[in-house]
Amino acid sequence: MKVKLTILGTGTSQGIPVIGSDHPVCLSTDPRDTRLRVSAAIEVDDKRFIIDCGPDFRQQMLTNRIHRFDALLFTHEHADHTAGLDDLRPFFFRQGAIQCYMSQRVQESLEDRFSYMFKEEDKYPGVADLDIHLFDTDDLIIDGIIIKPILASHGFIPVHGFRIGDVAYMTDVKTIETEEKEKLKNLDVLVINALRYEPHKTHLNVEEALAIVEELQPKRTYFTHISFHLGFHAEVEQKLPENVFLAYDTLQLTSHS
Repeated sequence: MKVKLTILGTGTSQGIPVIGSDHPVCLSTDPRDTRLRVSAAIEVDDKRFIIDCGPDFRQQMLTNRIHRFDALLFTHEHADHTAGLDDLRPFFFRQGAIQCYMSQRVQESLEDRFSYMFKEEDKYPGVADLDIHLFDTDDLIIDGIIIKPILASHGFIPVHGFRIGDVAYMTDVKTIETEEKEKLKNLDVLVINALRYEPHKTHLNVEEALAIVEELQPKRTYFTHISFHLGFHAEVEQKLPENVFLAYDTLQLTSHS
């Protein structure tokens, strides 16, 4: 099975550059230092799945020329992962109801924040319909493709990653229980967050992320959800161990399971 993963965004909740910041990384001319909010697209055969729908969703779809997808998977409810929900409309107009996979917690949050999208009566014309499927830790089977949710902790709330074939995508992780780590063994590609060098209450820092890499031993690892505090892409990547890299927006990765 060939799996292709496109990194749509690698930044934190503010993105890089941060509005009004004069930090050197925010002023960098290296395109790898410009980071939209975290998101990814995974393609298997002729199926495409989008992970998260943040405030940069529209731009990510245009930049990567994504005109259709088969399902939208949510990691958790925070705005940098869900605030682009209204920009699903062009896909809805072409495809019909958007197949959305989320936890119960995410559904409750979206119903509260995007109540107009969940109305059953007098719904505004043109608002996208969402066909919601709830999950927790059991495997998902979408159009014949098996997707394994990976439950982790985002410090104070749960967050899900996903494994398809030998590719796994994890973001906004602080800790992963042993049972869930078993689902991340024997990976070809692991994408996981590494916010900065300094510790953080709800995100892995570089040291913690590298400890997980050492434990899981994926063939290749790419760090995402990167703060400008981490430093310049070119400089940081030179300091990382062999087969560990910084992801950047529009990066494409492939794996054959």
